[in-house]
Amino acid sequence: MEDDSAGEFARFYQSSKDDCLRAVLAGVGDRQLAEDLVAEGFVRALMAWRTVRQHPAPAAWVVRTALNTRISWWRRRRREVPLAGYDAPGPPGPEPVMDAALLAELRRLPRRQREVIVLRVFLDLDTQTTAAVLGIAPGTVGAHLFQAVATLRRHIRSRTGDNQEAAT
Repeated sequence: MEDDSAGEFARFYQSSKDDCLRAVLAGVGDRQLAEDLVAEGFVRALMAWRTVRQHPAPAAWVVRTALNTRISWWRRRRREVPLAGYDAPGPPGPEPVMDAALLAELRRLPRRQREVIVLRVFLDLDTQTTAAVLGIAPGTVGAHLFQAVATLRRHIRSRTGDNQEAAT
């Protein structure tokens, strides 16, 4: 890799690593897994940097690659037999700033709605780019976003309504 490309990738990594981690964490719900997936996504981005840097949304490419990697890992691991005590989680790191209740509600959304929320809200991609990344029509992006926001709003309102009733 040339020095210019290495510097460009380093700047890309520094500016987008936290957003990518938040986006993948919203998709998988497990911080350690999200960190592993994002690291893998960035490694693959580095290996294909000539192509990735021309992508309309390189951070979305990393997130999509990370989430696709999770599917590959899941397929491989579903055949593994766990050994008792050897898969203990490491010490927890600092959590990205994200409301746990909101994260739980996001994980309840259908996969495609969750992907649209992650790309449109967390990575601030426009509708056209989100559609291109997911391989769906722009109108479908809007429909999924509308449904996801309506569902989240309804669940959050019911939760805050329950809290207000309990306080009185």
